[in-house]
Amino acid sequence: MVVAGERKTINPELWYACAGPLVTVPPVGSLVIYFPQGHSEQVAASMQKDIDAHIPNYPNLPSKLICLLHNADPETDEVYAQMTLQPVNSYDKEALQASELALKQTRPQTEFFCKTLTASDTSTHGGFSVPRRAAEKIFPPLDFSMQPPAQELQARDLHDNLWTFRHIYRGQPKRHLLTTGWSLFVSGKRLFAGDSVLFIRDQKQQLLLGIRRANRQPTNISSSVLSTDSMHIGILAAAAHAAANHSPFTVFYNPRASPSEFVIPFAKYQKAVYSNQISLGMRFRMMFETEELGTRR
Repeated sequence: MVVAGERKTINPELWYACAGPLVTVPPVGSLVIYFPQGHSEQVAASMQKDIDAHIPNYPNLPSKLICLLHNADPETDEVYAQMTLQPVNSYDKEALQASELALKQTRPQTEFFCKTLTASDTSTHGGFSVPRRAAEKIFPPLDFSMQPPAQELQARDLHDNLWTFRHIYRGQPKRHLLTTGWSLFVSGKRLFAGDSVLFIRDQKQQLLLGIRRANRQPTNISSSVLSTDSMHIGILAAAAHAAANHSPFTVFYNPRASPSEFVIPFAKYQKAVYSNQISLGMRFRMMFETEELGTRR
């Protein structure tokens, strides 16, 4: 079952767009299955370690736990979900229904575009080159009677900070550019070539701005201070203690670190295990995320 907790108000459309098209977070009050091995795999991926390496064992860890809380790291703009889980031996009808309803819910289709930043996009002297179709689809229309056509754009990020840019259509060949205000955004968010930027028009027609960082080797954590093994042991020890005492514990799910989903809605798990008869050698189709936030099978 999921335990509620204090959280900041974060725009869910922007959070899910930054997290990726295949990411879902179970609702508060629903039953979930927690997989310690999947959790350890995400830790290994975030530390750029081999996920096939030995993971310490803790016997008698239960699989059914409770979850949820959205949040964002205010220092790095990384998108993650903080989940409070509690092992349960029994559960009520409402918790089971909440898990089943979560499978039927669909995320609203938002208008957005995502672009992987180039070296020129992140240089201090350049601007952000916006694909023509994306600019016409997401940004307010330019007044082409002006020479050159230009306007001021304002967009809010995940922390509700307002960023202002000059949107201009110029050059040979003509292209859409964000100029004034863009270098301030790049330096403020510490963006580099390879990171991605998203512009979203939400259901209220507000312009939102998110980032998705490229996976890089962490440079601010000393391996002598915090090893992958110690993180594995800490994760498993916390889960084992909670299982023995039926007490809540907290996990952090970073959907950008690795594709390992280690907190699964109970109904989704039941359907996968008992509804689909899977055997060795069977072929199957699976959804994958593409570079520009689309999906393919």
